[in-house]
Amino acid sequence: MEKVIVAPEVRDLPTLAAQLSAWLSTKLPDAQHIQVENLAYPSGAGQSHETILFDATWSVHGRRHAQGYVVRIKPSRHTMFPDNLFDEQYRLMQVLHDIGQVRIARPMWFETNASILGAPFFVMEKVHGRVPVSVPPYAQVGWVAEATPAQRAKLWENGVRQLAAIQSVPLSSVDFLRGANGASEGLAQEWDKYVRFVAWIWGDRPSPVVAAALRRLRDRWPANQPPGVVWGDARLGNMMFDDNFEVVAVMDWEQPSLGGALHDLAWWLFLSDIMHSTRSGRPHLEGMGTREETIALWNELTGISVADIEWYEDFTALKIACLGTRMATLRGTPVPSEAELAKRLPFAN
Repeated sequence: MEKVIVAPEVRDLPTLAAQLSAWLSTKLPDAQHIQVENLAYPSGAGQSHETILFDATWSVHGRRHAQGYVVRIKPSRHTMFPDNLFDEQYRLMQVLHDIGQVRIARPMWFETNASILGAPFFVMEKVHGRVPVSVPPYAQVGWVAEATPAQRAKLWENGVRQLAAIQSVPLSSVDFLRGANGASEGLAQEWDKYVRFVAWIWGDRPSPVVAAALRRLRDRWPANQPPGVVWGDARLGNMMFDDNFEVVAVMDWEQPSLGGALHDLAWWLFLSDIMHSTRSGRPHLEGMGTREETIALWNELTGISVADIEWYEDFTALKIACLGTRMATLRGTPVPSEAELAKRLPFAN
């Protein structure tokens, strides 16, 4: 059975409870008798960040208060990505929460003092709901697989509506997401990120297949490059739903950019195909929108042209190959061979 990774690294939770209790006293200055309990790593998540759920109770002038929270700690080792965007993900969550169209857990506090937990961290309110987890695959086991086709149709539509809502964010409100290296926004920014990612992973021993994939993508450079915010990991598994299959939170914003609107749509399509369609060998789940239906609904909601979406899907395949290779390195398992990369990147041939 595949080992489930709950975080890049884990810590002693009773010690963390005491640390968080002392820290909360600085954020809730009128609070007394602060208690932190029920700490847990969320199941089926945590590949790139250490994320811990906890509950806090306290008294103010004799009145008891209780609130659930989530602490997300900046990775200092076993980093998944070459870019450090920990501050940016929190700032983006603040913007999204304030605008209100994308459902986000309320960001509460950002702590820069690394001496408290060993690294900077931020805390947000805990949102209650269910997540379509990847391990085990939600298309095979659990509440999504057990839902009716009508319920899955509602899940899919509400997910796509939230995906589309991201493109309503005014770019002027997220100027802090601009990149460097002469690639501050648009496709140039996202391209620069993954060219550097490839160099970071393969270094002095480049992969011929990946190099060919980069050349092939560059030769087919898309004409359609609509601006927009990139979520970075756009999939159902990063959304939380209530019992009525409504989205209550869109999660995991660790790799945002101003790279353009079509990256998230392509990522969603690619990951959906892996989870419950042809790439996985599993039959398409009845009720879940097809690729064509997803594209049509997203286009209707955003009004953004989906021309050249196939190019963005191929680019997504390259991104996923980078992530899979990096994950294998962190786990100490064999990295994909050239033959395996060739299967994952067929357009490179």
